[in-house]
Amino acid sequence: MAVRRVVPNIQSEAAQESREFYGLLGFEEVMNHGWIMTLASPSSPAAQISVMTSDKTAPLAPDMSVEVDDVDAAYAVMQRIGAEIVHPLQDEEWGVRRFFVRDPNGRVINVLGHR
Repeated sequence: MAVRRVVPNIQSEAAQESREFYGLLGFEEVMNHGWIMTLASPSSPAAQISVMTSDKTAPLAPDMSVEVDDVDAAYAVMQRIGAEIVHPLQDEEWGVRRFFVRDPNGRVINVLGHR
């Protein structure tokens, strides 16, 4: 299994202010679904930050997103080790397959793959 990118998720009600602030550091908006906005570096597109008010289909907002090349394999590994799955593996309408798992520090990780 290969990691494609890692994105910190900032839960915030200040999306516009965040876009402006991170824009000063060189980030540009690359995705906006209303409840989540992703900003990326034009010179290094995998360098990203997401700002979200809440998660559209999950009971809580994740702290970080990890995109992998095989989300089903990642899910199987997490189940095998008995990790706490806090949102089940599912296909989302915006083109990703994902699940949430709690890491040993209590952080919620959104593990995803694009379909």
